[in-house]
Amino acid sequence: MVIRVFTGKENFRGCSLITGFHGIGFTGYWSVKYLIQQLKAERVGFVESIFSPPICTVHGDRIVTPFELYRKENLVFFKAEVSPPREREYSFYVQLADWIASAKFKEAFLIGGLDSTLKDDATAYRIVHTSKYTVPEVLKDSLVLEDDRLIVGPIAILLNHFEAIGFPALSVLSFAAQNRLDPRACAEALSVLSKVYGVNVDVRPLIEGAEAIEQELAKPTVREEDREKATGSFYS
Repeated sequence: MVIRVFTGKENFRGCSLITGFHGIGFTGYWSVKYLIQQLKAERVGFVESIFSPPICTVHGDRIVTPFELYRKENLVFFKAEVSPPREREYSFYVQLADWIASAKFKEAFLIGGLDSTLKDDATAYRIVHTSKYTVPEVLKDSLVLEDDRLIVGPIAILLNHFEAIGFPALSVLSFAAQNRLDPRACAEALSVLSKVYGVNVDVRPLIEGAEAIEQELAKPTVREEDREKATGSFYS
């Protein structure tokens, strides 16, 4: 087995699985991390893999493993601190998708980023969904990703496999800066999630962080070390 999931006696039937990764603007990963903190979600499981890097960290006297599951009522979050090696991503995420389906989750909600240089209108995100996903009324006016635009990485693997096995999944892709953290993109994605699931997520700190970064980057005399500080100091 490529992955093993440890969740004790947790029952995920009817829950929604929410995840995102270290892609453009780090939108997916930071959105998931922010949600866990804001909703005070409880850690309920771990995912181990033969492809996991041999690392761990400590936060608040507790070991943080590379891949963990958190829960707040019927919302379950898969947080990936790192990514498997590129050549192993397919096996890892296909098995993760199979576990999600076998655990009887209702659907998957995938958060990612889109290169903001491709943006040609005033909208802030695009959606992509599998054939089995029914778009809720609150998203009826959302734009679907344009034809022939590429999605790459873990979200692409998950969407492909969910489509193949007939599992409902929605991906929200926020336009984001390609070369730095983009908290504004996170805020946009979380605003969509709030509408879909009826949860109250305060995105003001994200907007304030985005404004601080943008103001700093707009200064013509910003040195490279100050630029790195501006783009990295918002998150801890």
